[in-house]
Amino acid sequence: MKDVKTAVLSWDDLSMKYPKVRPELPTAYKKIYYKHYSDNRNGKTKVTFFSSKMEQWMHRKVAEDVLNSDGLVTLEIGAGTLNQLKFEQTKYYDIVEPFHALYEQSKYFNRIRNIYADISEIQAEKIYDRITSIAAFEHILNLPNVVEKCTQLLKPNGCLRIAIPNEGRFLWKFAYEMTTGLEFMRKYHLAYSILMRHEHVNTADEIETILLHYFSHVKMSLAGVNRDFALYRYYECTNAQ
Repeated sequence: MKDVKTAVLSWDDLSMKYPKVRPELPTAYKKIYYKHYSDNRNGKTKVTFFSSKMEQWMHRKVAEDVLNSDGLVTLEIGAGTLNQLKFEQTKYYDIVEPFHALYEQSKYFNRIRNIYADISEIQAEKIYDRITSIAAFEHILNLPNVVEKCTQLLKPNGCLRIAIPNEGRFLWKFAYEMTTGLEFMRKYHLAYSILMRHEHVNTADEIETILLHYFSHVKMSLAGVNRDFALYRYYECTNAQ
């Protein structure tokens, strides 16, 4: 891992963009959206099954700190189908997830302590050793507010641990266009890039800039050789500002 000292983007310019507005989906996309979303989250196609295997890099990086400890109090943002719990044995696990249909049938459901639809619902007295997120920060419209809330919920020595797709850089775009994008086009005869613009409202560089604004110590690992030629990024953030 390497320390990240300087933001790629200007915070003053970036902060003016929030909260963002999600681009409206055309009617043809709305008709197939929930089926595609479910299939994608559950790895039901050949491409999404392969993608889920690749994404294990993100899950494993986030879980590294609990490999030898199960006593850390955790909050996961965007917990989805609770698939992170395949990689963790943490006892005290709270989640933020607005879509209850994603997690209510999960085999890991009985390991969840508290469930919140939005991070703003969490009272100040709830504090965490670690706050985690896997492939969720790219979707959040009011991301600066969410990261600021994380700084308030973490213990003084707590850590925000997030993994994200390398949205906005060359290899990530090339990879999804040549895999999921082609499968999506064959199945629905629609351009996958329009769906991605609807889903991924934050680039990896924007996310990194926000993290650096709210934390004085940020470390990064790449699933690749540099920011352009990487599929995923992983961040550890400590020392809230």
